Amino acid sequence: MTYFIAGDIGGTKTILRLVATTTDIAPPATPIPCFEATYPSQAYPDLVPMVKEFLLTATETLGQTIEPERACFAIAGPVLNNTSSLTNLTWSLEGERLEEELTLDRVQLINDFEAVGYGVFGLQTEDLHTLQAGDPQPQAPVAVIGAGTGLGQGFAITKGVWPVVFPSEGGHTDFAPRSELEFQLSRYLLDKHQISRVSAERVVSGQGIVSIYQFLRDREFAAESADVAQAITTWERQCGLATKTIDPAAVIAIAAAQGHDHLCQKAMNIFVEAYGAEAGNLALKLLPYGGLYIAGGIAAKNLDLMTSGLFMEAFTHKGRVSPLLDKVPVHIVLNPQVGLIGAALKASEL
Repeated sequence: MTYFIAGDIGGTKTILRLVATTTDIAPPATPIPCFEATYPSQAYPDLVPMVKEFLLTATETLGQTIEPERACFAIAGPVLNNTSSLTNLTWSLEGERLEEELTLDRVQLINDFEAVGYGVFGLQTEDLHTLQAGDPQPQAPVAVIGAGTGLGQGFAITKGVWPVVFPSEGGHTDFAPRSELEFQLSRYLLDKHQISRVSAERVVSGQGIVSIYQFLRDREFAAESADVAQAITTWERQCGLATKTIDPAAVIAIAAAQGHDHLCQKAMNIFVEAYGAEAGNLALKLLPYGGLYIAGGIAAKNLDLMTSGLFMEAFTHKGRVSPLLDKVPVHIVLNPQVGLIGAALKASEL
């Protein structure tokens, strides 16, 4: 039995998982989870003492000495030359230092969305909701897109038995309005933020949901409901503060799902249509007949709206080349630990 460590490191919490492989498991099968624990990131000065505590607890729990060989940590932030300084933590991580201090043969740091790209290869049928079966081709590219705090995009190809994931900054490409209302939204964002261009991420993200709502509210598209108005106003007052008590995108999405707030419903409809259009743009560039996977918490938490037809209608609405997208398998990722699965898969590959 060979042990590895997989980690999903965020500014608020870190999830560590001990995984194992045996000679009976042919790559690239997902390693077997053996032990898992979650830690408050801010409570530790560095990753090393956290991992040492994790391994000690794993040894006590499993009743045997655990000596992992390698580790892969997915990080919510940029990774360059196997080093990363986390945005919301004082940690500065270097792969070589972690190898030495944790006595590991290899430590690989990867961006959290790159981990999602690996993770989709370890998902099971129950981890997915299929929007379009398409015509899957095993050796074709795989695309991954995920709206959350930002808009992650990437793609993967299979090289031998192992997937190779390529992250991108596609979320920062230009937002492309498709209707008069979206053109007005674009102009609103330009004026509001005093910027010269609008990226796709400013619309297709959690913050994008809020921006769409503010645009409709300020244009008096419909009356605000009192509870939503109070929540959004409280959040607006907290902008710039280190701690916020309101998640405005969640407030808007919940109100829309309840079906009694026309302003929130319209905001979410515009968001989902823009999301589908941007996913379709990514699909046209890559022709991912291996599958397009929609990750990020927003899609899974708003499954009814994502499956209403708005997303796929915008996804396939590409003029004369629309038929090309009918063959792309499109899946929503339901498993919130897809990044941790990806880190485990990458660790076993090292």
